[in-house]
Amino acid sequence: MKSSKASHLTLPATASGSIDIPEDTREQRVSGLERRLARQMLEVLGNPPIALRLWNDEEIAPVGVTPTMRAHLRDRGALYRLLINPDLHFGDLYSVGRIEVEGDLIAFLEIAYRASNAAVRRSRLVKLRSQLLNRPRANSLSDSRHNIHHHYDLGNDFYRLWLDTEAMQYTCAYYPEPDMTIEQAQIAKLDHVARKLMLKPGDRVVEAGCGWGGLARHFARHYGVTVRAYNISHEQVTFARQRAKADGLDGQVEYVLDDYRNIDGEFDAFVSIGMLEHVGTSQYRELGDVIDHCLTPGGRGLIHTIGRNKPEKMNAWIEKRIFPGAYPPTLQEMMEIFAPNDLSVLDVENLRLHYAQTLAHWLERFERHAPVAEKMFDPFFVRAWRLYLAGSIAAFSTGALQLFQVLFARPRHNQLPWSRAHLYGKREI
Repeated sequence: MKSSKASHLTLPATASGSIDIPEDTREQRVSGLERRLARQMLEVLGNPPIALRLWNDEEIAPVGVTPTMRAHLRDRGALYRLLINPDLHFGDLYSVGRIEVEGDLIAFLEIAYRASNAAVRRSRLVKLRSQLLNRPRANSLSDSRHNIHHHYDLGNDFYRLWLDTEAMQYTCAYYPEPDMTIEQAQIAKLDHVARKLMLKPGDRVVEAGCGWGGLARHFARHYGVTVRAYNISHEQVTFARQRAKADGLDGQVEYVLDDYRNIDGEFDAFVSIGMLEHVGTSQYRELGDVIDHCLTPGGRGLIHTIGRNKPEKMNAWIEKRIFPGAYPPTLQEMMEIFAPNDLSVLDVENLRLHYAQTLAHWLERFERHAPVAEKMFDPFFVRAWRLYLAGSIAAFSTGALQLFQVLFARPRHNQLPWSRAHLYGKREI
């Protein structure tokens, strides 16, 4: 029996059509106009080494370029949808099988990302079209609940298929040793954050957006702190509470089913791992106020977030189908959290390539369990998530996305290490 959660990724009929392309498709003629349009699409992208194989098996490639990758457009409607809004429609068309990528999907997407980013820099018209067509969803209190439920309440059983088995961390891991397993790297990430926050027994920690609660449990077990963690995903909070009770940590860890805007109390440390992408820049001042109100005079905090080098919207398809309301900020935009409340930024680390490695581990596990995921949902869902994970690897490996860890504190907090040496020792268990 298929999960009802599949409706989270239902594609409209006008966008998806059928995955069963009619047998006579190959006999549909390709007009001279369609050849020119296909060639112009490649020209706008700077003539990358990509060929378009059309529905009649005719191939269109950039002049003087030897293609290393091919995309098969299985019907003429796919060509016209790509011309209208490639940022949105490529994902839908791939998900339903109307576009097939021949060869390595990640390598294809890396070439496409580089070409697309260069096209935006070259052409104001391309940039303007993307801005007008692709508008992200809002992040008001009610909108945030809807956006989070859309993604994180797909079901714990689905995420168990491919996340680490220890802490169920759905954020960038940390690989001080490149051959680490995903389990080892996720624990290394939690220790890396704890060291940056200089946690000590008795500290009170508040977490905004706690996922399945692995960070809170790890901090409580290994650093002797108490943690209050906020999350608006019912499935995640239920899972986290059950795990904390089973581990005997429910006296040290409290999971609150509520929005970060309702954080109250006083804490020695604030931490947010992978939540800022869902906040929206218009809410940064409010988030800064929440942090200011809850931190002690000697308080410090860390925000771990996907980001960008310059302001740019999330890919339209990912924002619409996978992560509604998502926006990766620049460091400059993040200062709207800190500056108004006189919070000092102490350290910034970019773990971009660590996220590419994390995603590679996730994708490998996802592919291993794809038949199970297909039974939970449907083939369209599996193709969509394959594209999302592969596309995310390409975004981080090409530098289209960054992963920032920003450490901050009150301006008069002087109990700081004089070097970063404390960050790189191994935790004694």
